[in-house]
Amino acid sequence: MGTVYLGVGSNLGDREANCREAINRVTEKGIMVTRESAIHETTPWGMADQPQFMNMALEVETDVSPGELLALLKEIERSMGRRQTVKWGPRIIDLDILLYDSLIVDSEGLVIPHPLLHLRDFVLDPLAEIAGDVVHPVLKKTVRELREERHADDGQHQEQGKN
Repeated sequence: MGTVYLGVGSNLGDREANCREAINRVTEKGIMVTRESAIHETTPWGMADQPQFMNMALEVETDVSPGELLALLKEIERSMGRRQTVKWGPRIIDLDILLYDSLIVDSEGLVIPHPLLHLRDFVLDPLAEIAGDVVHPVLKKTVRELREERHADDGQHQEQGKN
């Protein structure tokens, strides 16, 4: 069994209910959810002109391969009504593989760890709640360290903007 961390997000419809429904569907597929973060209301990333998101992180245990897990998550997204539209645009549900044990995967359609994980507060904040001591296998820093660095960077940008 592998330990996997998933990102869950929604900014259309009943956002919290969408996240809960996605968790139910993950467990129905035989993936055991072992921990979940609080749900965080977050600002859109990459495309600002859209509704606020609800985001959370899950720790799951599975014997499904990374590729099979990605296919399963994409099927859950489709079954919940997600349609491909604009990159980083609004979505009823978004399910991402953030970390899968200490695996490093870089293939067409699948990159683990998630390549933008360390740049996104909406990922790092909930992930740090449940996996703060987990080490990013590429960056060799804990999730907590990545989060602290990200927040320090945000503070520096805000200070520079005041000058």
